[in-house]
Amino acid sequence: MKHAILCAALLSALPALADDHAAAPAGLLAGSNKTDLPEVILSVGEPLGGPWTLNSGQYYEVEITADGSGEIGLEGAGFFRAIWVDEVVIEGLEVRPYGLHSIEFDRAGTMEIGFVAVKPGRYSLALPGASGPDQRLEIVIE
Repeated sequence: MKHAILCAALLSALPALADDHAAAPAGLLAGSNKTDLPEVILSVGEPLGGPWTLNSGQYYEVEITADGSGEIGLEGAGFFRAIWVDEVVIEGLEVRPYGLHSIEFDRAGTMEIGFVAVKPGRYSLALPGASGPDQRLEIVIE
């Protein structure tokens, strides 16, 4: 009888022993789910870069750097509404906004945006007031 009770107690403890606290984090915001996008360089008169194809549900990070050649920004309300912004990092300061409409640099610097692509569709980020195709970054979320 004592042997049966001991066996039952050991068997009931097995799930607790199987929990591996050293395992890597899982889920949407885990590092293994992160994809780094090519850096976007903002410079007066220079192209923004090639198109992006993103997967809905995937976490992405992009660095946006302004070279200081002028006050310059990016607008893309449609794109910013189609993503969930996790954080914006500016010179080590982390901001966790509810959402974005546009970004602007008054001088040279770098900002990193971490986000999850959510709503499939075609979007763009563009320099405000610019009409040339090189002044626009085409984005597809699949």
